Amino acid sequence: MSKNASSSDLFDVEDVLRRLTDDEKVDLLSGYGMWKTAGVERLGVPATVMTDGTYGVRYSVPQIDGDEKGGFDLDDFLSVVNRRANGVSTAWGETKPATCFPTGAAMACSWDPALARRLGEALAAECGELGVDMLLGPGINLRRTPLGGRSYEYYSEDPVVTAEIAAAVVEGLQENGVGASLKHFAANNCEVERTTMDSVVEERALREGYLRAFEKVVRRSDPWTIMSSYNRLNGVQASQDPWLLTEVLRDDWGYRGTVVSDWHGIKDRPASLEAGNDLDMPESPSRKAALRRAIAEGRLTAEVLDTACRRVLEFVHRAVAARATRPTSFDRAAHHRLAQEMAARSMVLLKNDGGVLPLDPAAPRRILVAGEGAGDDPIIQGSGCATTAPTQVDVPIVELRAAFGQDTEIVQVQGTSTDPVLRERLLAEAVEAARGTDVAIVFVHTDVAYDGEGTDRTTLDLSDGHDELVSALAAVCPQVVVLVASPDAVVMPWLDEVSAVVATFLAGQGAGRAVADLLTGAAEPSGRLTTTFPARIEDIPGWLTYPGEHGRHVYSEGIHIGYRSYDALARNPLFCFGFGLGYTTFELGPVSSSSTVVGPDDVIELVVPVTNTGARRGRETVQIYAEHLDPRVRRAPRELVAFAGIELEPGQTGEVRIPVPAEDLRFWDTSRQAWVLDDEEVRLHAARSSRDLVSSVTVTTTSTVSRHRPVRRDTQPVFILDNPPARRATAGFLARTLGHSPEEMDRMLDYSRDSFFGIVATLERRFRISFTDAQVEELLAAIRAETGE
Repeated sequence: MSKNASSSDLFDVEDVLRRLTDDEKVDLLSGYGMWKTAGVERLGVPATVMTDGTYGVRYSVPQIDGDEKGGFDLDDFLSVVNRRANGVSTAWGETKPATCFPTGAAMACSWDPALARRLGEALAAECGELGVDMLLGPGINLRRTPLGGRSYEYYSEDPVVTAEIAAAVVEGLQENGVGASLKHFAANNCEVERTTMDSVVEERALREGYLRAFEKVVRRSDPWTIMSSYNRLNGVQASQDPWLLTEVLRDDWGYRGTVVSDWHGIKDRPASLEAGNDLDMPESPSRKAALRRAIAEGRLTAEVLDTACRRVLEFVHRAVAARATRPTSFDRAAHHRLAQEMAARSMVLLKNDGGVLPLDPAAPRRILVAGEGAGDDPIIQGSGCATTAPTQVDVPIVELRAAFGQDTEIVQVQGTSTDPVLRERLLAEAVEAARGTDVAIVFVHTDVAYDGEGTDRTTLDLSDGHDELVSALAAVCPQVVVLVASPDAVVMPWLDEVSAVVATFLAGQGAGRAVADLLTGAAEPSGRLTTTFPARIEDIPGWLTYPGEHGRHVYSEGIHIGYRSYDALARNPLFCFGFGLGYTTFELGPVSSSSTVVGPDDVIELVVPVTNTGARRGRETVQIYAEHLDPRVRRAPRELVAFAGIELEPGQTGEVRIPVPAEDLRFWDTSRQAWVLDDEEVRLHAARSSRDLVSSVTVTTTSTVSRHRPVRRDTQPVFILDNPPARRATAGFLARTLGHSPEEMDRMLDYSRDSFFGIVATLERRFRISFTDAQVEELLAAIRAETGE
């Protein structure tokens, strides 16, 4: 079939479903080889192609084009994910070149959904040329710990930033004819024993944190598929969890798309199908056989089987229909320029003492460039399923020489090595070369052997020898600028010794040019951190229970994920969430609100004046944090609820208008199993970061749901007495049942306040009365009627 289908290629889903045999249904619900769905040729159902790529398209030639089935052995799979990608080398054997855009952890630092949408559009064009129907991404697991092996793929420790960026990527892909697979659902936040580890997460943390980004993207962008994760979640395999895949995803959120497993993530195929995991990837003869046995033995109903088949057929139909709208080629030069722009927009200037940056390229000087990452093998991405074979790579030293021109003398040294003996000699050479230089530009990075899928980092340190290189150069050079390439946060024991620090993260094939533009001022730093940099590894939230033991990983910090924990514990990080400097300065004016009262379905608009008070054009990101002044449940000191960016010329003032929906001010009420808006005052802060709050406005939230907890048979009397409607209903019921006045019964209830038994047991024990089950139900019904529950 051609890459672009006509309407004649389409099939009728219901007609095909009626005509499928059981064997064809089993084939349809299983992958065909490694990267395809199974076609049903006799019924006109074609195969579709999918492949990995959260920040670039990784098209494996032998597995998609070579063998008809592409290779689907578990050993093949494990050999890939256990392989490390050093620099720009790639896994999966030969892969077709594609643009290696900045990784998720880097790109999200732009805080720019419009830029993320452009990424989605670009990825769709590259998928179109390669004949890919669905890209397996974006990945939106929260960066709960900076040690996570796949942190470089994920956007943030915060669900709001994550959702805004991810939704834009999904829309950019799908509006251009390529499906997205939102992954990994859910709570797959580290790589330690990732296919068996049980993520034990309390309910509020799960709903408000780890599921929230998924919910927002599902409701807004309707990804074609959701990928179930490898891990167990609260004791149940995620790929076989009916609560997660049906009750939450479909019943609560209204999702109507297809659930696909992570590769070999299903342990019990019939159980996964009943739970709502439709498509099993990749093809597994043993799992297909298990499904056939379950059908033959009557352990799977026709309804369960047909429901899953319908969802897969609808996905295939959607993909085939979209082929006609999909680009068929991409402009490699234009996409490389986009990769450069994205990298420059995403890098975060963390320190700039004395305004050492930008460096004037016209000023004659002697510059030392040190570090392995400055040379021909720059550190641009992590390793694993997302690793992309770039179309080209900007070499930092080449770009720096071009940016500074002939009047600047640039001396390059390696400075470090993985060989301890060689490292000592290289360090001495770097120090000698640094003497008499005006500026040292030092490229450092983490251990690329462990920055990727399959293995969490064990330290926040840089690679061996890199800290020593920075400190040694700082001792002999008046100005040291450090470029840090890392998958996530690192510690910086030399921070006070250097003049400037730029966090590049893993910024893709255009990183070299972006660094040169940023250092020389051709680009303006506008990146802001989407994660917290701890001062030391022990400060990581949940450190005492990471990474778990005996197959259980308890998320002990609960709702206090990332910056919420640092704020709640008044713990100072190295760099806080949302932080970033620029070459220009901005002033935020007083925030105002379109309304001071917020109901459950309302969306208020905040307006923040912003003035560029510096001498350069620049971009500011205004962040809105909610502080709940009188919550009925424990809340984090501050929670990000919205953000928006603005670009301004020097001296220019503009207004940022930021919608804040009431849904982002709610909490998950475990007693009601529902989202609830409190009746309280909420202070909304306009801020530059989680620790730099500039101005605020206070609004009152109003709810139709009682502030009081629902009353059950075992609810203690104090909670009824402090709930006027429930107290009134209880006194009235007792008056009717016992033949006394409501006033007398109300006084009797007061004598029950200190009981730690439930209301029914307390009344029976204290006043020697008893109630039938029917009377208890009558009491509870009266309370529900009075309270509106």
